[in-house]
Amino acid sequence: MRARARLVVERVGDRAVVRELVSVSPMTLLPQRGTGPVAVVHLVNSAAAPLGGDDLGLDVLVGPGAQLRLVGVAATVALPGTGRSTARTTLSVADGGECEYLPEPTVVTRHADHHAVLRVALAGSGRVRLREVLVLGRKGEAPGHLTTETHVTRDGRPVLRQSLVIGDPVADQALAGLAGHRVLATEVGAGHAAPPVRSGEWHSLVPLEGGYLATALADDAVTAAARLAEALTGLDQPAAAAP
Repeated sequence: MRARARLVVERVGDRAVVRELVSVSPMTLLPQRGTGPVAVVHLVNSAAAPLGGDDLGLDVLVGPGAQLRLVGVAATVALPGTGRSTARTTLSVADGGECEYLPEPTVVTRHADHHAVLRVALAGSGRVRLREVLVLGRKGEAPGHLTTETHVTRDGRPVLRQSLVIGDPVADQALAGLAGHRVLATEVGAGHAAPPVRSGEWHSLVPLEGGYLATALADDAVTAAARLAEALTGLDQPAAAAP
């Protein structure tokens, strides 16, 4: 399966307006009713995907001064099939724009082979908050193979370039890897004052140039979320996070 989705949000007066929305199964975009300073759009996985061999793409553009909150509705389950599946997400945030990208967890099932790429291009004072939760297999199941890449730039200059490979039992057990944990949760913020380094029981917070990277490990998603929240305690969040 090959599928592409596109979302464009602009600011009109004091409102954020969804100017363009194109989506097809399995990536269905549903804007929340009502208008306000923040456009809220739900990303629905409307079919079993990604399957091996799938090629999925999502392009998001946030205009100057606009605010977007793009949230997932259900977990993404990477399933085996014919060949490797690929998902590419591109976020472009203009000067003064803000974007939150908060998908639900990605579960890497046995024998799956999935490659996920997230590219974020910020301009001027654009701000972004990104969350990723990776779950190694369903309950009692060994995970398949997953490669993730995250690239964040501001005005063409790198802010973060990070890649992760999951699915090698030795590396997953190593302290330099996941230390035997099943769930990895991360959050990236750009457009913030860089925080001091902070660490605790299987979580950490490190500064980036004009931002932060928080990481938490756990054996279940609930505990991982709690540890990630602990790492982020007291940290300022983008205005788009406000209800």
